[in-house]
Amino acid sequence: MSVQERKQRERAERERLIVATARELAEQQGWDAVTTRRLAERIEYSQPVLYSHFRGKREIIGAVALQGATEMAVAVRAATAAVDGPRARVAALAHAYLDFAARNPAVYDAIFQLDGGLAYAQEDTPEQLKDAFAALQESLGEVAGNGVHPGLFTETFWAALHGLATLTRAGRLPPEDTERRVELVVDRLAIA
Repeated sequence: MSVQERKQRERAERERLIVATARELAEQQGWDAVTTRRLAERIEYSQPVLYSHFRGKREIIGAVALQGATEMAVAVRAATAAVDGPRARVAALAHAYLDFAARNPAVYDAIFQLDGGLAYAQEDTPEQLKDAFAALQESLGEVAGNGVHPGLFTETFWAALHGLATLTRAGRLPPEDTERRVELVVDRLAIA
């Protein structure tokens, strides 16, 4: 291995460590606790080393969002591949999405709530975000209905899931009724 290759590998490993540490800190204490000073202390590198990878917290949030979008796409695809039939796939998608949001609140916020400097629904949207949307559309497109654009339907269904995830987490909706809400969204919106 050349010196250049070793340096690139070490740089990539530092970047993974920064992202993993930011994510861990955010999940434990919230995004307000994630500062470059705290990250530098936790990973035992100087702040200038951190800044050589990311210009600041916003870019770190963006990196966590991209990683999380990839994980969410994998979770949704795994859940929908494990069942047969459109209704079962849509229900599995809804559960996988809501489970991801509940298990990874800081990552979910990085993807959908916080400014990570990422473009959404644009030509320059990062591939990880496009793929997460595609993972939703793969199952939802088949139930969009005649004359309904699959992308528009997916956006609408996603908005319903996002509302359920954020309102439940904020304590605005009682968690014991989550299953009934999912059934309503699936039966009334997706399987009409």
